[in-house]
Amino acid sequence: QVQLVESGGGLVQAGGSLRLSCAASEHTFSNNAVAWFRQAPGKEREFVAAINWNGGTDYADSTKSRFTISRDIAKNTVYLQMGSLKPEDTAVYYCAAARGPYYSGSTGDYGINYWGKGTLVTVSS
Repeated sequence: QVQLVESGGGLVQAGGSLRLSCAASEHTFSNNAVAWFRQAPGKEREFVAAINWNGGTDYADSTKSRFTISRDIAKNTVYLQMGSLKPEDTAVYYCAAARGPYYSGSTGDYGINYWGKGTLVTVSS
C-alpha cells in the first residue's frame, strides 16, 4: 500500500504563488505517473496536472499556463508549483499515483491506484 502525503497548502493572496509537495512511501514515481487533482467546495473533483514516468506532462486548460508539475525521484516527491493564483483556484488539492506509467486528464479515476488525503489551498481576493 503506497501512502501519499501532500503538504504546502495554505492561505495566499490572489496573484501569489504556492508550491505543493507530494511525498510517497515507496519508489512509485520512477515507474508510475503521478497526478494532481483538486476539489472546490460544492464542486466535483477535477484534474489539474500529471507527470508520466518519462517526465512527460499534461495539464488542465485552466492551469497549464500557471502551474508546473515536477518531480524528484531520489526524494520520492512530486511538486506542483502554482503561480498567478486566483480565488477560483481555492480547493483541496490531492496527489494521486496512477496504475501505470502514463496518465492524462482524459484517463479518468479508474487510472488512479492511490490517493493522498489532500491539502487545502485558499486564495483570497
